[in-house]
Amino acid sequence: MKQILAVTRGLVGLLFIFSGLVKADDPLGLSYKMQEFFDVWNFHLFDHLTLAFSMLMIVFEIVAGVAVLVGWRMRLFSWLLLLLMIFFLFLTGYAYLSGKVHECGCFGDCIPLTAGESFVKDLILLVLVLFLFAMRNRIKPLWPPMISVTVLVAATLLSFVFQGYVLKHLPVVDCLPYKVHNDILVKMKAPPGSIPDSTVITMVYEKNGGKVEFDASHFPKDFDDSYKFVSRYDKVVREGNAVPAIKDFVLITDSGMDSTQDVLTAKGYKVFYFVRVLNESFASQEFNILLTMAKAKKIPFYIITADYENVLPKVQQMGIATDVIVLKCDATAIKTAARADPTLYLLKNAVILGKWSYADLGKAIPAITELPNQ
Repeated sequence: MKQILAVTRGLVGLLFIFSGLVKADDPLGLSYKMQEFFDVWNFHLFDHLTLAFSMLMIVFEIVAGVAVLVGWRMRLFSWLLLLLMIFFLFLTGYAYLSGKVHECGCFGDCIPLTAGESFVKDLILLVLVLFLFAMRNRIKPLWPPMISVTVLVAATLLSFVFQGYVLKHLPVVDCLPYKVHNDILVKMKAPPGSIPDSTVITMVYEKNGGKVEFDASHFPKDFDDSYKFVSRYDKVVREGNAVPAIKDFVLITDSGMDSTQDVLTAKGYKVFYFVRVLNESFASQEFNILLTMAKAKKIPFYIITADYENVLPKVQQMGIATDVIVLKCDATAIKTAARADPTLYLLKNAVILGKWSYADLGKAIPAITELPNQ
């Protein structure tokens, strides 16, 4: 029994630490997933607190995993782990059974799991946690209380520090579809070998004051002039998996024209400066240097923003309206493309050569300095 208990402790502790560390690399990802659940439930009271909730949950996962490994205060942590697993099981079960949330974000974007896979994973983990809960009085601490507390405090502080770092400097391990070396145009296409949705054309007619729907296989035998056409639509009869990694990246001009393909298919180097919301980090000294260098090398400089109404006047006020191209983009797409606000991309054609947060724009200067004139 001692060996089974030790193996279970190690497995549960390491899994919680691993899960927490993966999410700690991108706490905004978990925050956005929380907002997705709130949207489904039409519960927006705490939308502005989701990042704080995300960071606290991540820290608790890591600290709980460490506590299980060192065996510290297991009577307390066994209860906390059990309550947490019941909560997780509710979330993944809801996502799986309702079909309204396709991924739970359990391991962030680095290890995407479907709602069904997450639900099964949590069921197995709940069984292991229940075993630890039942055996909680037999779990002895590995170290004296002072050492255990020191380790837990260090784990807490390091968890917060690491999350603060990635929020300012972008994730250390980038698992998003916009990572360096990815081709945005390729990622906007369905994956090779994927299966598209199967659809049938459904016709809607009006007859005797009521609406009648049918497809080609169920055409009414009494069809005549008494049927009045209303509309037609494609009805999905079997869902496929032909979902591109990037599906909401659309660049709109001031006149409302979709310029996505024109921008991405243009040959040569280009700079994207993502600005979700105008803030004090928008126009730093490094930004001005990069803009001047791009202009000198004839490299197009695009400011892509979801806050067009505020960014455009700011650009005009700075006197750089003729040096940049300001395009509109959905805030959700920018949240995925740019975890820090603002974030700068250097591309060649549609391939991402480099990306830097507002705090690291100085590191982009050498990269653009080395580029040839266009």
